[in-house]
Amino acid sequence: MSGFNMFKLPFLLSLLSNLNYLGPWHDTGKSVGIFPPTCNRIECPMFDVIQVGNGYEIRRYNSSVWMSTSPIQDISLVDATRTGFFLLFDYIQGKNSYGQTIEMTSPVITQISPSDGPFCESSFTVSFYVPKENQANPPPAEGLHVQRWKPTYVAVRQFGGFVTDTNVGEEAAALQASLADTAWEAAIKKSHGLDTATIYTVAQYNSPFEFDNRVNEIWMPFDVEDGLPE
Repeated sequence: MSGFNMFKLPFLLSLLSNLNYLGPWHDTGKSVGIFPPTCNRIECPMFDVIQVGNGYEIRRYNSSVWMSTSPIQDISLVDATRTGFFLLFDYIQGKNSYGQTIEMTSPVITQISPSDGPFCESSFTVSFYVPKENQANPPPAEGLHVQRWKPTYVAVRQFGGFVTDTNVGEEAAALQASLADTAWEAAIKKSHGLDTATIYTVAQYNSPFEFDNRVNEIWMPFDVEDGLPE
């Protein structure tokens, strides 16, 4: 097995096999401001911090490229993310039109469009950040599609521990509450034309074998058309 496989295979498979494991809750005690340690080891998308507020952070991400699954219908974020991971893992291992292996990056994100009821299926799209060296011509693959982000603003809340089907909703609601009555809330609503909690994204940075200093994030992306809010 190559050095690539020796590093990437345990990282992805351990993440897949442990998504249901709650584990000890090693929270950072903060909702923003922790630089994900994983990004010191593998490539992550670049961003600038625009503002740190009470319980939230506003970031501006540079233009970036993501490889994404088709929407996955499921009741469980954990199960849908696992399904998406397998597709993306096969992709970076060479199951693409070019037969090309691709370096692992972080975070892997899951966009959630929640259902109208607790027992209805939601829609989940799982995405892998494409390394810079592959962004000009990412290998196509059946069942996956490329998303090209222009510079994007994101409201962010961080949380520790392991992502579960319960805590993601709680953290998204907490982010929404922290943004209430701010200019950022207005910008998000204007950008989406929706309630701020309707669509959000979960970003996961850590291997499940890392119990301390875990960093997960809720993202609410939005566009800024008329300049930054005051």
